[in-house]
Amino acid sequence: MANSMAEYLQQDMECEGLLECIHGLKELDRQCYQVVVESEESLTIDDIADRIERERSTAYRSIQRLLQAGFIQKEQVNYDQGGYYHVYRPTDPGEVSHEMQRMLNEWYAKMGQLIQEFEDKYNETERPGQPV
Repeated sequence: MANSMAEYLQQDMECEGLLECIHGLKELDRQCYQVVVESEESLTIDDIADRIERERSTAYRSIQRLLQAGFIQKEQVNYDQGGYYHVYRPTDPGEVSHEMQRMLNEWYAKMGQLIQEFEDKYNETERPGQPV
């Protein structure tokens, strides 16, 4: 895992690396996302836990991170006799990519502003031996 932007830029990255780079998601989150994407039907937490061979609570935490990042959607399914359960499906990849692009644009603008502030701050600082 890269610790600095320079390290991120130097490493080979695949598109799935965006899960970690932009959203801070983990390898387990990537596995859960892959399971949800590859399924032809919406899945329950139990289905996902079985497919990643982990405890239900572990799958649930990962799914919550994916929900928060916007990679998957949760739907409620009601029983005829009362009660309900939730199923999960992937968010449209176009929506996800547009959101990542928006986040990247905001980050880029912020970094540009910080770089300009850095330049302004240190250009104004007197240096020893420099005429005043």
